[in-house]
Amino acid sequence: MEKTEEEAGADGSMASIADYYAGKNVLITGATGFMGKVLVEKLLRSCPDVRTLYLLVRPKAGQSMQERVSDMMKCKVFDRVREDNPDFHQKIVPISSELTQPALAISPEDVERLTSCVNIIFHCAATIRFDEPLKHALQLNVIATQQLLNLAQQMHHLQAFIHISTAYANCNRRHIDEIIYPPPVEPKKLIDSLEWMEDSIVRDITPRLIGERPNTYTYTKALAECVVQKESSKLSIGIIRPSIVGASWQEPFPGWIDNFNGPSGVFIAAGKGILRTMRANNDAVADLIPVDVVINLTLAAGWYTAVHRPKAALVYNCTTGGINPFHWGEIEHHVMSSFKRNPLEQAFRRPNANITSNYLMNQYWVLVSHKFPALIYDLYLRLSGQKPQMMRIFNRLHKAIGLLEYFSSQDWEWNSENMSMLMSHLSPEDRKTFNFDVRQLNWPEYIDNYCIGTKKYVLNEDMSDIPAARQHLRKLRNIRYTFNTLLLVFIWRVFIARSQMARNIWYFVVSLCFKFLSYFRASSTLTN
Repeated sequence: MEKTEEEAGADGSMASIADYYAGKNVLITGATGFMGKVLVEKLLRSCPDVRTLYLLVRPKAGQSMQERVSDMMKCKVFDRVREDNPDFHQKIVPISSELTQPALAISPEDVERLTSCVNIIFHCAATIRFDEPLKHALQLNVIATQQLLNLAQQMHHLQAFIHISTAYANCNRRHIDEIIYPPPVEPKKLIDSLEWMEDSIVRDITPRLIGERPNTYTYTKALAECVVQKESSKLSIGIIRPSIVGASWQEPFPGWIDNFNGPSGVFIAAGKGILRTMRANNDAVADLIPVDVVINLTLAAGWYTAVHRPKAALVYNCTTGGINPFHWGEIEHHVMSSFKRNPLEQAFRRPNANITSNYLMNQYWVLVSHKFPALIYDLYLRLSGQKPQMMRIFNRLHKAIGLLEYFSSQDWEWNSENMSMLMSHLSPEDRKTFNFDVRQLNWPEYIDNYCIGTKKYVLNEDMSDIPAARQHLRKLRNIRYTFNTLLLVFIWRVFIARSQMARNIWYFVVSLCFKFLSYFRASSTLTN
């Protein structure tokens, strides 16, 4: 773990980020995930002289690791790299690995290869499921991190270990500094204790173990930070804490997203007209962070950690709320506006979602706008000989929204001094190439691109079909108007036409409306 003269001049001046990564061998975990793909793409495009990217990949769903990496490289996110360098795949070397196995199931030959050449490690792999069973979350987020650290200590030329955590690892606190807080429990003691327990027992005691934290994800990420900190005296370590990671802001192109996780699934459900109500605080800060901002900060932190060798692990809170805040109520407005201009194909209903912090009001709208229409639609499907599915979709949606409710109903304050410090060390050119200055983020434009991104990249819908989608929304509007008219006639026939008192009240209300309109018309005439 030596610093060369090429990396730092005698006067303290540093090479550019791209120059630093030139000739370096980089090990990446979680490369086939959302953030991992953007990290690989950015390294290949903005650091074209990087030597080799070693990707720890496990076989999955009948695919070998080579097939998974090959499929990943066909992804649209690599289009810009493909244009610049059609042979970019030659720099990517997959390494067979399994995070749930001892020593990550890396073969002795691959261990020897990695320990002899790797310069930087980016640890992105983790389970991001909020409802993951505690044992499995511990295995993936804590034990696998410890095993990767053990491998890192064997590496002869390692200069930086960058760990991707989450800004919500310490969400039991309202103000979160860029420090590693004491863990809720000693990780090794917890692992040893749970090892002999039946899964049912672990499931029963999980709520007491996680305490004030909302789920096993935030709990195990806090434990993982503690594990990483213990090795900071032996390795040069940086920890990145992103908040809610969303679609790309600028790179590789605006609005790129490839999954339904987090806000993406909520946006799509709202755009399809499935989601009509969500419990959240309109005035709470929606701490979204674009994925390219996280990756630019991660690469800059790798450079800074390798060159400056901080004595303790540096933590970077990668958030927007304290710098450029945007609120859930504003997101609701802009998401609805975007999907009305650029509607999704074959929407269930017109986009019209509302956010409320009132539990009873939310439950009322869930019943009226979600469950009742789902029952009617499933009845129609049964009568037409098809399999009912809408209630199942709504149940899954309610579960997903319930998991997000904790984060959309309150605020946190994150200190971001290390993020500002890192920015001050970048050259003007690097600040442009590896931009993580969220002060420049235009939220309405970003949300619009995000919604379009869900349409283009997640649902694979063609933008040329927008006129047909708009026509479909008009059809849905006409159906709604017709239904409301028929409902009004039905109410009139059943209730008002049969009751003198109801007719009197109806005529009174109508006469008041006419008087108001007459007054308004007269006032407008006098004003003119």
